[in-house]
Amino acid sequence: MHPGRWAIGASLTVADRLGSGAFFRGDTLHVVLVEPEIPQNTGNVARTCAVTGTTLHMVGPLGFSLSDRYLKRAGLDYWPLVDLRYHQAWAEVEVELAGRPFYLAATKARRSYAEVTYPPDSVLVFGAETKGLPPELLARYSGSLIRIPMRPGLRSLNLSNSVAIVLYEALRQQGFSGLE
Repeated sequence: MHPGRWAIGASLTVADRLGSGAFFRGDTLHVVLVEPEIPQNTGNVARTCAVTGTTLHMVGPLGFSLSDRYLKRAGLDYWPLVDLRYHQAWAEVEVELAGRPFYLAATKARRSYAEVTYPPDSVLVFGAETKGLPPELLARYSGSLIRIPMRPGLRSLNLSNSVAIVLYEALRQQGFSGLE
């Protein structure tokens, strides 16, 4: 594996297993988890990314160890099928994904995720379970904030559910290309 990529519970990436690496297209969607705290949520997100061919980025610090048994269990045996990238800081994400459109999920955003047209190379960004995204990111990307509608007065949805909702809307708009 090259720097920035790693796999949990396997020594081969999907590209290695499939030979050509064609599974991960250059125009793939990207999911970014900023400082995730709960290993089960991250494992569920990884599984969703595996079955959709979506690249998963995690920005540290993480609230758990990569050897956490709950993380591994939630991802089941899908870990070798995840194009997984770890970044120590947000700036690394911006460099790697420069030129792609970013959409940041925030409970206080005005625009619904369903009002957005997602290009095939979109970057879908989600914050930590207990605190969301850092205020400086929300300010910098204020024109790219999206929300999932909820009943008033309730805090938020589960992180892995939120990722699935937004990701599958983006995939639906693309005709579920590459999925069956």
